[in-house]
Amino acid sequence: MQILLNGQPVETEATELAGLLREQQIDITVVACAVNGQFIAKSSYTALDLQEGMRVEALSPMQGG
Repeated sequence: MQILLNGQPVETEATELAGLLREQQIDITVVACAVNGQFIAKSSYTALDLQEGMRVEALSPMQGG
C-alpha cells in the first residue's frame, strides 16, 4: 500500500505503524508520530493499523540552541 511518510510517498508492506517505522529504519524509541494530523502515543504504535493514503509524520528531537 502507499502512504505519505514525512510528505513523501512510500510503498509499504507494513500493516501497522510500528512495522512501517521498522521497515523505514526509524528508531521507534526516539520519534514522535502523528497520523493524519493526530498525535499517536508510543503505546499505540503496534495497534494502529495503516490504511492506503494515510499521512504519517515521524519527528525526531533536535538539539541546538
